[in-house]
Amino acid sequence: MADTADTTAVTTADTPVSLRPGTPGRGENQVPSSGTGVRRPGDRVFEFLSTGSATLITVIIAAIAIFLILQAVPALARERDGILAFLTDGERWNLEYATNDGGWMSFGIPTLFFTTVLVSLVALVIAMPVALGIAVFLSNYCPARFVKPLGFLVDLLAAVPSIVFGIWGMQVLGPFLGPFYEWLSGWAGGFFLFDWQQGTSPAFSTSRNIFTGGIVLAVMILPIIAATAREVFVQTPKGHVEAALALGATRWEVVRMAVLPFGFSGYVSGAMLGLGRALGETMALYMVIASAPGFRASLMDGGTTFATAIANAAPEFNDDLKAGAYIAAGLVLFVLTFVVNAAARAVVANRK
Repeated sequence: MADTADTTAVTTADTPVSLRPGTPGRGENQVPSSGTGVRRPGDRVFEFLSTGSATLITVIIAAIAIFLILQAVPALARERDGILAFLTDGERWNLEYATNDGGWMSFGIPTLFFTTVLVSLVALVIAMPVALGIAVFLSNYCPARFVKPLGFLVDLLAAVPSIVFGIWGMQVLGPFLGPFYEWLSGWAGGFFLFDWQQGTSPAFSTSRNIFTGGIVLAVMILPIIAATAREVFVQTPKGHVEAALALGATRWEVVRMAVLPFGFSGYVSGAMLGLGRALGETMALYMVIASAPGFRASLMDGGTTFATAIANAAPEFNDDLKAGAYIAAGLVLFVLTFVVNAAARAVVANRK
């Protein structure tokens, strides 16, 4: 009898047990079964809803892309110098065409593209360090009774309408930063980023320039990055934190060795979400940044982004070809957003 028991124990311990869903086995990965081999109705309903939701969002995105392409192609076909000029020549945007000249138009997006990217990068450079500090403080340093109130105040920034940020940036922030911009331009004006030119750059009294627009955008995307990073930081395994403390690590060393490595992917994801918001922002930048025809890569200049150009041209949308030119610019912004998201996923995947 003893030999039989021992043999049974060895056989049970050495026999591989499948933990695949729906198959008998040990462990917590088993899916409860009704005992008849047929999935429960709730499982089928949940699978249908999940699959339907994933399919729906894919169809919507594909439909948006198809709409943009169909509306942009006729306008691009009327571009006088072809699609290459549309992508490379940003010094022209003339949608007035003569019918006896074949209806040709001239429009290019480099100026819109570089202005959009520059103001978004300025916002990201300002917002990311501040958001990281907020997330680390709320997840590791802040007293427990203040975590929720302070977190709520940060999240409240995301609920402020963009037009309110635009009014604040135009009426308060720009004039307030005017003396600083004047000093900065006088001290580092030889560097192209801070070059200010009389007659072409906005006056320091209003400071409706790319730098001010970047600061306003930074405030707008700050809660997105901070909230995402904080949610990941608080999920750092307790075993990692306790192991670091057991080795005599200080609180900062715990953050540096355990929290930041674990939450880096979430921090990058939050930053890319914020960048996506910055790339498509319209009303705030429309009010804060003065319109400018060209692009000199100076933060002291005004400029026009994809979104503000489209919003400013709304009265022209009664003409399908003119509207198609702006939709073509919107298509480029659509593709740019996809590229940013793909780059973020690549960074996160490599980090993991």
